Amino acid sequence: MNRIRIALGRWLACMPVLFLLLTVARPVLADGIIIPDPIPLPEPIPLREVWLTIRYHRVTVTIENQVATTRVEQEFVNEHNWECEGTYIFPLPDGAAVSEFIMWVDGTPVEAKILEANEARRIYEDIVRQRRDPALLEYVGRGAVQARIFPIPPGGSRQIELEYSQVLPAEHGMVRYVYPLNTEKFSARPLEEVRVRVEIRSRDALHAVYSPTHQDRAYIERDGDYRAVVGYEEMDVLPDQDFELIYTVSEEDLALNLLSYREPPDDGFFLLLVAPTVEVEEGRVIPRDVILVLDTSGSMEGEKIAQAQDALIYVLEHLNAEDRFNVIAFSSGLQQYAAGLRPRSEAGAAAEWVRRREAVGGTNINRALLEALAQVDSERPTVLIFLTDGLPTEGVTEIEQILANVRAAAPGNVRLFPFGVGDDVNTTLLDTLAQQQRGTTGYVRPHERIDEEVSGFYAQISTPVLADVALDWDALVEDTYPHPLPDVFAGTQLILVGRYRDGSPTRVTLAGNVNGERQEFLYEGNLRAEGGDEFIPRLWATRKIGHLLTQIRLHGEREEWVNAVVTLSVRYGIITPYTSFLIEEDDILTERGQAEAVERFMATPAPLPFGAPAAEAADTQAEMEKASSAGSGALPEEAAQVVRLVGSKTFKLQDGVWTDTAFDPSRMSTQKIGFGSDDYFELLASRPAWGAYLALGERVIFVSAEGAVYEVVEGEGEPVDIPPTQPPVPGQPTVAPPADGGTPTPSEPVGGMCTSAAVIIVALLAAALFQRMRG
Repeated sequence: MNRIRIALGRWLACMPVLFLLLTVARPVLADGIIIPDPIPLPEPIPLREVWLTIRYHRVTVTIENQVATTRVEQEFVNEHNWECEGTYIFPLPDGAAVSEFIMWVDGTPVEAKILEANEARRIYEDIVRQRRDPALLEYVGRGAVQARIFPIPPGGSRQIELEYSQVLPAEHGMVRYVYPLNTEKFSARPLEEVRVRVEIRSRDALHAVYSPTHQDRAYIERDGDYRAVVGYEEMDVLPDQDFELIYTVSEEDLALNLLSYREPPDDGFFLLLVAPTVEVEEGRVIPRDVILVLDTSGSMEGEKIAQAQDALIYVLEHLNAEDRFNVIAFSSGLQQYAAGLRPRSEAGAAAEWVRRREAVGGTNINRALLEALAQVDSERPTVLIFLTDGLPTEGVTEIEQILANVRAAAPGNVRLFPFGVGDDVNTTLLDTLAQQQRGTTGYVRPHERIDEEVSGFYAQISTPVLADVALDWDALVEDTYPHPLPDVFAGTQLILVGRYRDGSPTRVTLAGNVNGERQEFLYEGNLRAEGGDEFIPRLWATRKIGHLLTQIRLHGEREEWVNAVVTLSVRYGIITPYTSFLIEEDDILTERGQAEAVERFMATPAPLPFGAPAAEAADTQAEMEKASSAGSGALPEEAAQVVRLVGSKTFKLQDGVWTDTAFDPSRMSTQKIGFGSDDYFELLASRPAWGAYLALGERVIFVSAEGAVYEVVEGEGEPVDIPPTQPPVPGQPTVAPPADGGTPTPSEPVGGMCTSAAVIIVALLAAALFQRMRG
């Protein structure tokens, strides 16, 4: 033991800086690990035992006229019984234009040093060679900021604050901000608090405010046309993806912006953002009619009828000046507020009428809908909001007959929005009604409030500015979602995704009706020939799977639909209770395995259209159809153990190997490359972006865009053909490293992305490990 201590002491005396770094699931993300030099001990100490705990991670961002100032607050806690000393590393992602970097430790300013990309790369690769851990490879080609951290005693903590500014270039009126937030392996346990708040102030009118990564979990507050606040907050969580925000500026009444991604030779993917301003002149608001249909059958008695009344009163209180309305209450029979449509001036009296309704009787859905449709004025856009908590029990009760009757009676200007309250609704009826009349379905589950769901929905559609929307492209686009296109409302944004054939400049014409007149809006942009925004393919696949699952549920299984669901789920790692075969089947990456999954899917009996499982399925599929973001945050806990999302790729852990789901072992062969070999690093040098794949582990299989399949193996491997170094993709940003070792300054931006840097803490465990050995 004394010899071991002597050897350890010699090792500690010459021990270099040890890094706690982040492993990624996407190119700008990182997880924390400690990378010590090999220790001459009988039993190696697991890395997980020496990780520090991050108590909180708070990010406050102010973006004013495209200058973003980011302030980060973190607390690192040493929960071990030894002292930790270290260095704080802040790697600069590609394209970062960072200036005015300031850092404090426990309130005391500390000096930071800039590492140029080549210097940082040598450090990263040396550690990979020594420790045989590929976690650092994503950082190859990037610079970094380095600062010294004072020792952290056992049970102690360090509060780290840093602040930096960056210029966010605008590309076709679109501005992008990214803050890396992935700490899956960075903290010894989940963070108590993660909070991001971004305030945007712009001299030009804001249109779309969109988070590709957190749109479905973030809140967005709009304060007029020139200010917005975006926030994201979670407790007891290990964040696993960065926070990305896109906003668009324009002086036009309606702005169009285009994002795209293509990996040749395959077809590309696009995302079109359509967004009007928040503040709309009264003359641009489209007058319309709003018909409210409320189920007052006996099953609505109690809290449900009270909440439903509150929901309808909210709508009545938020009608526009030129809107007309009526309210129909139904059970076994009908009650109407008025014989026909009434002006907004009577909304107060109608609210009192609604409050006096009582829940009693059966459910005559057919009669209620036909009466509402009979009041529609074919010359004015009409919104029909239909609330029910049950199945049709009186009058016409056959679902197909009700659908046929509504289809025959409904004019083309009606948008029907059903809300199913509770789990005893017929989801086939409600979803088909919405599809037929270009609306959407809302499901208010037993634990949710009717008034909150309906008022939230109506707030989004309260101010229509463009109806009967149509798009015309001069490029070949297809497979778009949503279809058909919804109307456009003030303060909201339409997010359209689809496929395109070839990259090229393109012109998009958006047309719609404004107060009876046809108006057109023109956008000229570019569909990329290569590269772009990697989140788009998975978002497109999420929406398509949601659409296909809904079609299967409503119309029965068709082999081509089921086959598409299986293929897309495997390729893009989209896992729901209905696509769980990706994690359950060992052979799912082969054509045979996927064919067997299709057979099992089709052999499963169709579920009933009512009850809790039906409502849950309908709600889940509706959320997928209108998803605004897609990523690893959506993976169930079980799936997260065996599935990783890396850019546009999905990897599944099979027999200890992280395997690209684009790889079919039954018909593809691999080029074997030894982990940590010269060829391994040459391959990385030629394609730095592949570092995100290699960072998954020592055993990886991935398929390149050119069709080559690489397998990282233990040992020497075999000779491989190293592809030529790939030049930067046109349109990507750059950063000029400082010649004087000072703060980096922005280079001339050639693209729309400027990113902040991930935060990494680097621990030196000299005294720590020595004290551990003494214990």
